[in-house]
Amino acid sequence: MAEDVFDVIVVGGGGAGLMAALAAARHGRRVCLLEKAPGLGGTTALSVGTIAATATRLQAAAGIDDGPESHFEDMPKFHGDRANRDNPVLRRILVDAMPETMRFLTDLGLVFMKPVPEPPHRVPRLHQVLPHSGAFIHQLSRHCRREGISIRTSCAARRLLIENGRAVGMEIEGPDGPEIIRARRGVVLATGDISAAEDAFRGRHLPPEMAGIPAINTTSTGDGQKLGEEIGASVANGDLAWGPEIRFIAPPRASWIVKLPPVPAFARLVKLAMDSLPAALLRPFLMSFVTTYLAPSHGLFREGGIMVNRQGQRFCDELAKPEYAMAKQTDQTAFILLDGAMAAKFVGWPHYVSTAPGVAYAYLPDYIRNRRDITRRADTLEALATAIGVPATALTETVAAYNAGDRNGRPAFGPGPYYALGPARPWVVFTEGGLRITPDLAVIGADGKPIPGLFAAGSAGQGGLLLEGHGHHLGWAFASGRIAGRNAAFSQLPTAKED
Repeated sequence: MAEDVFDVIVVGGGGAGLMAALAAARHGRRVCLLEKAPGLGGTTALSVGTIAATATRLQAAAGIDDGPESHFEDMPKFHGDRANRDNPVLRRILVDAMPETMRFLTDLGLVFMKPVPEPPHRVPRLHQVLPHSGAFIHQLSRHCRREGISIRTSCAARRLLIENGRAVGMEIEGPDGPEIIRARRGVVLATGDISAAEDAFRGRHLPPEMAGIPAINTTSTGDGQKLGEEIGASVANGDLAWGPEIRFIAPPRASWIVKLPPVPAFARLVKLAMDSLPAALLRPFLMSFVTTYLAPSHGLFREGGIMVNRQGQRFCDELAKPEYAMAKQTDQTAFILLDGAMAAKFVGWPHYVSTAPGVAYAYLPDYIRNRRDITRRADTLEALATAIGVPATALTETVAAYNAGDRNGRPAFGPGPYYALGPARPWVVFTEGGLRITPDLAVIGADGKPIPGLFAAGSAGQGGLLLEGHGHHLGWAFASGRIAGRNAAFSQLPTAKED
């Protein structure tokens, strides 16, 4: 079996892994980054692209006085009844690291919008990268290559090498077969969450009702968590997840938004346009983004919208976690129906169909314009049934039964014109379960002590930290990646006795 030797091995080519590799390399270490997929990106590349941070240059330019202490105090306001599940030590590490993390990212050439609000944050803290989240991967990988980092894609980590209780390398499956890669200093696990792991593994952590619900990122198979558990580490908050969440199916062709060049010069032009163009000219850009990636608001259901499956039947109470019931339907898909009065409401605030927090709100006319593939209009229920491919008789009977039954305080389904949005289906966005770690981001073993030479970052090393609210998962990916990479770079070399 072929062998190679580096100072630091990083497993995972998303935001956390790239940041860890770059941090280690900038401390003079020889670094190998492994990614099992053919390309880099991970969940970071699929994200909206917002980072929650304080004491940033953009906040200062906007006259916003903010700092880590306020951020630390505000984060638990997102947690609700999960507050007792948080790891305040890691929360402190996150908020304290974010000012420098944002400076580091902007110095790499990344460009952000001015900060936007998201209550209960007391001031605007969300920083949206431009032109899209692909810019993170483009810039980080570019700088990694400049530092001479060996980036190996299509290389899956199979087994941690442990000698004398210390992580010393990784057995991988590469394009040419099995291979051993050794690490003189340390190994960083930055492999993402467990949302797409096989049901046997997910079933040990996630609630049983999530079985069979697909993940947004199909490569998030919990590799780091599995590797850690195999050597005695454990997962914290493995039962917590973002989702399942209802989302419309993807458009038949990739949005032009994701095709925008993620280079700094173009991002600066986009920022200039966003800061100076009238809202009417800027709106088409924002709407192409918001109507492509985000979830429909549950306000559609509170105002009387109903869901039907491919048989034209209503299958659940739309106000009681309909995403779980959707998972049991044919193809796990459903359509959201609106009557004329409801449709007339969803043309302006506060009745939006979807939103990117603090960035933009999308209404029904925006979906009619930007997502014709999932938006249907008809004057009669029979015609609407034909448009979405469900039995007309079943649909009319469904509406009649809904109107005659207990609607839980919602209005009856009235006259048209009628609209259908869909197909939609439930997805697990990401999970919160990560390996337990020390404040130095070292993975904790079965004996409660850190495993020498082994670190974890991002979702793989979340360690019980709750990241509710937008922008905290990306913030933790970059902050923890940088810390883990640095600490791996300076991990103590094995002594002669250990050798």
